[in-house]
Formats: sequence, structure tokens, C-alpha cells
Amino acid sequence: MCAARSVKTALLTDNSRRRPIATSAPVTRPEQSVKSAAFLATLPLLRELDRDEIGRIAAQTLQIEAPRGSVLFRRGDQCTGFHVVIYGQVKLALQTAQGDEKVIELIGAGQSFGEAVMFLEKPYMVTAETLADSKLLHVARTAIFAEIDRDPRLARRMIASLSMRLHHLVRDLESYTLHSGTQRIIGYLLSLANQQATGGVQVELPAQKNVIASRLNLTHEHFSRMLHELASAGLIKIQGRRIHIIDREKLRCFGD
Repeated sequence: MCAARSVKTALLTDNSRRRPIATSAPVTRPEQSVKSAAFLATLPLLRELDRDEIGRIAAQTLQIEAPRGSVLFRRGDQCTGFHVVIYGQVKLALQTAQGDEKVIELIGAGQSFGEAVMFLEKPYMVTAETLADSKLLHVARTAIFAEIDRDPRLARRMIASLSMRLHHLVRDLESYTLHSGTQRIIGYLLSLANQQATGGVQVELPAQKNVIASRLNLTHEHFSRMLHELASAGLIKIQGRRIHIIDREKLRCFGD
């Protein structure tokens, strides 16, 4: 992995740690505000807000262009809002003192992260790093709190979103503790496949294999070995990050 770089848009220096961090300063260019408003209006969280409400949030929304390997924030940084991915991919991870990493979640286009910490008004518990050239929006906490005061229905939608995120985390914990490594890999591959597809289908791993392995609570070596065992069983074909699932039903039954 390339060395982490700081985001290049709207940065300031945190003198206590001597490194750049993203700010939640309002966007100053009107054309960017218009684009931000249009994208925010498509998000499930904000879709029911009217144009004026979206406009007030967009006025306190920062656009961030982050090359691959950029650190958006680190564990312990103060949270001043939440992020939404326009395009690209972000890894949320924990690191040990020994430098080992546990990937908690991979965030893709149209997804948001940081809402729970924003409501708690506590520092981030994870580090966020881009895995591809990315463009994001940083929505200011002050803007969201102001709109919640105006329209409590926004709070209900955000609670629903956070509840769904918690459901996914509990499901991940269940997988880690009750399913074998092979079952986790099969479940992950099937989740990437088109749910309407029958027979064979090709999927592409959304990140490098070591990142996916950490996401599934496996070592890179274990993950690679299990993939090759599935290939030897005639269930998949591997071409780099492209995985051809020869028969979805047979693959699912193999994991049962």
C-alpha cells in the first residue's frame, strides 16, 4: 500500500500533532454548493427535505478530493460532521500498537459514515483512508443539528440509518464467531453477486485481497488459500481481483 497522504482540499494544520486534517469549513464556490445540494438531495437520509433545507445543509458542506491513500481522519481526531462518498472507496480501520490493522468497514459511492460519532460528539474511534481516488462531501454537524431542531423527522431517518448499520455490525459479529473461514468467504462472494442471477456470474473484489481478508477477520494467507481451495473444487475461477462463480447454488451449498 502506498504511503498515506493528506486530503488536498480545505486543510489546516493540527499543531498538537503536526499533520493536516480535513476541516468542516463551508464551501465558498457557488457552483460547488449547487452540485453538493443536488447530490445531498439524492441521499435517503435527506431525500424528503425541501430545497431550502437542502440548501442550508449544502452551505455548510465541504467537498473533499482525496487521492488514493489519503487519510481523512485518524482515531482520536475530533468529529465535526459526517462524510458521504460521491465516488471512490474509503476504508475504516483500527490499528494496534504493533501496526496490525483490522478493517471494520469498506464504504463505497453513495454511502455515508461518521454519523454515530457525530451525535455522540466524541472523537473518532477508527481511521478513515481512501483506497481509490475519491471525492467526498463532509456535512457539518451544526447544519444537521439545526435541521433536526426544525424538523424532527430527520432525526427519525438518521436513527433508522444508524439502526441498520448496527444490524450489519451484529451480523458481522455473528459471522466471525459462528461461521468458518470458508463460510465467510463464500458468503462474501455471494453478496457481491447479482441476487437475481442464476448459474454462473463474475464478480470483482472491491479492494485488495489483504483488505478483504481483514474485513472478514482472516489473515491474507488464509483468505488466499481458501480461494484456491474453492477454485480446486471447481466452484470458482480466479483472475486477479475478478472471481468467476461457476454456479452460485453449488457454491452456496458448499458452505452449508
